[in-house]
Amino acid sequence: MNFLNIKTTWSNAEFIPFKLCIASIYIVVGSYFHNFFQNYYTPLLIVFGITTVWTVYLWFIKMKKANREKKIM
Repeated sequence: MNFLNIKTTWSNAEFIPFKLCIASIYIVVGSYFHNFFQNYYTPLLIVFGITTVWTVYLWFIKMKKANREKKIM
């Protein structure tokens, strides 16, 4: 499981999907007992799912790029 030890740098723009991912699940968990947000569970879960996939995709791209740069050196 060497992939957990790979370090990458992220710009602020690349953190946007990650922040959306965390924020959407935070709102779902935080509003679980309130009826006011009940209508928004589905859209928030959709945003969470999309941003999770997006973040993992960006992470894999960064890992592949870092591995290619290591092999070239």
